[in-house]
Amino acid sequence: MAAAIKAAERGARVTLIERGTIGGTCVNVGCVPSKIMIRAAHIAHLRRESPFDAGIAATAPAIDRGKLLAQQQARVDELRHAKYESLLDGNPAITVLHGEARFKDAQSLAVRVSDGSERVLAFDRCLIATGAHPAVPPIPGLKDTPYWTSTEALVSDAIPERLAVIGSSVVAVELAQAFARLGSQVTILARRALFFREDPAIGQALAAAFRAEGITVLEQTQASAVAHASGTFVLTTPHGEVRADKLLVATGRTPNTRALNLDAAGVAVNGHGAILVDRYLRTSAPHIYAAGDCTDQPQFVYVAAAAGTRAAINMTGGEAALDLTAMPAVVFTDPQVATVGYSEAQAHHDGIETDSRTLSLDNVPRALANFDTRGFIKLVAEAGSGRLLGVQAVAAEAGELIQTAALAIRNRMTVQELADQLFPYLTMVEGLKLAAQTFSKDVTQLSCCAG
Repeated sequence: MAAAIKAAERGARVTLIERGTIGGTCVNVGCVPSKIMIRAAHIAHLRRESPFDAGIAATAPAIDRGKLLAQQQARVDELRHAKYESLLDGNPAITVLHGEARFKDAQSLAVRVSDGSERVLAFDRCLIATGAHPAVPPIPGLKDTPYWTSTEALVSDAIPERLAVIGSSVVAVELAQAFARLGSQVTILARRALFFREDPAIGQALAAAFRAEGITVLEQTQASAVAHASGTFVLTTPHGEVRADKLLVATGRTPNTRALNLDAAGVAVNGHGAILVDRYLRTSAPHIYAAGDCTDQPQFVYVAAAAGTRAAINMTGGEAALDLTAMPAVVFTDPQVATVGYSEAQAHHDGIETDSRTLSLDNVPRALANFDTRGFIKLVAEAGSGRLLGVQAVAAEAGELIQTAALAIRNRMTVQELADQLFPYLTMVEGLKLAAQTFSKDVTQLSCCAG
């Protein structure tokens, strides 16, 4: 969509080929419905318990998943119409062709349209933006069971009494906590640790928060077999059997490239089937571009949209690069996880010496006022220069502070320059200033709002 709109603005005649529902993953089965569900679960959790229960009587919420689902899907439908369907209907430069495309050669596509016929479509430039689908691990017995992926989980009209989750990253943890807060007994099976690719402190903090809520987190645990009988899943693990009424498999996403006949167009992929692109979104075929989850770029909707826009500029005679050096990422758990730039391990891998500080949230006035000091803020700086390289945060509303860190990294600020900025008192983002101050002073010896 981003590419189509931008290319049309720049005078191109655009044909958008869609085999499924207009809008793709984010609005239909990804970001939008999941964040609505997560927010509803957060409200349910706060009614059940909060740090202020001594003065505000808690009450067990009555969950009507059917009504929550209807509210969720109504908003999904509304946004799909407002931000996708109506925009396409109102743009005469964009033609929507409903069907499935594959390359005939480097200059044409064969499109099997919805009525079963086939059309050949020639092009001067082509953008591949076919997204990805949930990956399913080759666990014996799994494919013969009615397991969920995130797609099925998000449209379930009931909350299972027992839910097992296979996975340890974003989708797994977000939905695990949401279902737990809506009433499921949740068990997470993590092959290694939660967020094992990130700073180890992130997974440790999130696992501790989950266990405090009653979620069972089994790390270093992999199912060797899955069976389903009489409405019950049975997962065989080295630590015994795990039984559940529903099983959510959330082990990543696989690019939708297999059916495209990319070889005919000379488009190269990596070992996972992801299309290889350069910073200008060009594939190995110079007139064919790619963007989004079908490529080897980070799988975030804002990265996909930015890539699509830049690809369209480049396909119509411009030159626009996609710079991911200060790309923020947010996981919408509670506490949230937010990162940008280098972790210590990543910096060391690239031969950069670092100087780092970690601030626990009991040093952040907003967290103290909220009576919620779970988590930390960690700053990674270049040794010697003090230039900020990366930030990792686990905190309530961490997603609301990470863009400030991204801007500081983008502008090559040092931690001292960050510490010298004015931050509003009693905000979570003030934690960035305090974390930066720890490079030069003991923040426990400062007054509440010391500059």
